[in-house]
Amino acid sequence: MDRKRSIEILIRLGVAGLVIYALVARSGDLRANLSKRDSIAYWAAGQLLLQHLNPYDASSVLELERGQGYKESKPLVLRTPPWSLFMVLPLGVLDAFWAWVLWMSVCFVALVVAMRLCWRIYGNSPSPQTVFWLVGYSFAPVPACLVAGQMGILLLLGLVLFLWLEADRPFLSGAALLLPFAKPHLLSVFWLALIFWIVTQKRPAIAGGLIAAFLATTAVSLAFDPAIFQDYREMLYQASIGHEFIPALSGVVRLIFFRRMFWVQFIPTALGLVWCVWFYLVNRSNWDWRDHGLAVMVVSVLTTPYDWLTDEVVLLPAVLQAAMWICSAKQRIGLPTRLVIMIFACLNGLLLLILAAKVPFATGIYFWSSLVWFLWYVYARRFRATGKVSSEARSAVS
Repeated sequence: MDRKRSIEILIRLGVAGLVIYALVARSGDLRANLSKRDSIAYWAAGQLLLQHLNPYDASSVLELERGQGYKESKPLVLRTPPWSLFMVLPLGVLDAFWAWVLWMSVCFVALVVAMRLCWRIYGNSPSPQTVFWLVGYSFAPVPACLVAGQMGILLLLGLVLFLWLEADRPFLSGAALLLPFAKPHLLSVFWLALIFWIVTQKRPAIAGGLIAAFLATTAVSLAFDPAIFQDYREMLYQASIGHEFIPALSGVVRLIFFRRMFWVQFIPTALGLVWCVWFYLVNRSNWDWRDHGLAVMVVSVLTTPYDWLTDEVVLLPAVLQAAMWICSAKQRIGLPTRLVIMIFACLNGLLLLILAAKVPFATGIYFWSSLVWFLWYVYARRFRATGKVSSEARSAVS
């Protein structure tokens, strides 16, 4: 065991050494491409906030980004609300390159932690870990998020921590939900289910944790910019999001059939909220966030009015759980299921190929991805053994 442990440590040190060497050897190329990643907006917001300036001011952001080689006329402005700015604040201490290195390091660590916790929650001994890691790390939104330098993986970590801590440490699990609350529109159905559950199951500690984290992080933002909420509201008004093409499934439907009707983009969300009420009422007596919560997340992302492929990384636990259900039922798998697995793998592979071809997210070519994850999860749910995953995972923790 000691020898095996030593080999693992040496391998990790070797990988770390290779990463450091790559950063040093290719620092010129990496610096030249900084302006092509969303993380440049996080760095600019952190810089402005540390100077007690408006982190949402388009002209100030554009000036900073132009200094890093950004060539577009429209700046990349951070659109997440004030309580999420604590995540980007430390980036303002560094220059743009080392801020990107720090950001990517945090994202990689968050991904590894989220994957390991997902294995402890949803993995089981009959299912090989190789399949689990392969499905997880090749899930198209994961590399998309890393390539773009997006914050989706931190949102994922918050959700996984909530699932992990909810039963035994409710206050901390509620606090962890502040991370996905950086993009509240993404999980509208999830938040409604959470409110129902907190009220009906009398779980004030969850709400207390989220509220405490919200107040603390909001206080940090207000300390640097007392007018932060006014600045945020003005940014949203100036952005005119209603006139933008949003490459979500709802956005594409609106573009094709109801181009001038922005409100149409919210109809799927309204339907999702109605479904949530029914789904919660049916399952409230045995509600389990590690099971029912993932179904709610999948529907949330499918029906959200504003979504990018990088945001869909929050569905990693659902995709992994679906894979484990099918692996556990391999003796019952017939030709139709094998075809479904092949189709899912091909569609995920197609998304990876489009990513490798560097097709911009804004083109809308990825709009169908949320439908793929939804259908994969719904199909795999038929192999679900009620209560098995959660009971085994909880017993493993205790």
